[in-house]
Amino acid sequence: MTTAILTLGLLAILLIYGISVFNSLVQIKHNVAQAWSNIDVLLKQRHDELPKLVETCRQYKQFEQDTLTRVTEARARVQQAREAGDIPALGLAETALRGGLGQIFATVEAYPELKSSEHFRELMTRVTGLENAIADRRELYNESVNINNVRIEQFPDSIVAGMFHFPRRPLLRFGEEDKRDVDVKALFAS
Repeated sequence: MTTAILTLGLLAILLIYGISVFNSLVQIKHNVAQAWSNIDVLLKQRHDELPKLVETCRQYKQFEQDTLTRVTEARARVQQAREAGDIPALGLAETALRGGLGQIFATVEAYPELKSSEHFRELMTRVTGLENAIADRRELYNESVNINNVRIEQFPDSIVAGMFHFPRRPLLRFGEEDKRDVDVKALFAS
């Protein structure tokens, strides 16, 4: 009888612990989804702003069409990767888009009329603000992903994670260009 009570007590403790681990993993999974949703909203907002910025630049006939084309193509790749939920492809597309935006902002220096345009300045401020917000949210997303990935690999959480198929999540990484120092001379070379 005592053995049966001890066995039942041990099973109850294991069950409560398993439920606790499961609930914790569910919370972490939802934190990752929420962090991604925050990035997704910002990407959509920026997606809506970029055509306005490109069109404003395009109004200045001499403005470098190649730069505008690269930004438009990169924007399409970001949108495609975002809709597919392909985090690695999104990171690569984001790198190309950020490079193109940097080139637009640097090229604007050669167009004083465009640079002084109130509409352009507002768009540039908005896009820059969205870029900063995306960078902040990327940090939060990657932190949530790291917590998820560590927890599903730690023992004994890995047992519960394996039983209920909690997946690893990919980090959102941008290309090497975002990590290097900016070559200011190259940006302002004519």
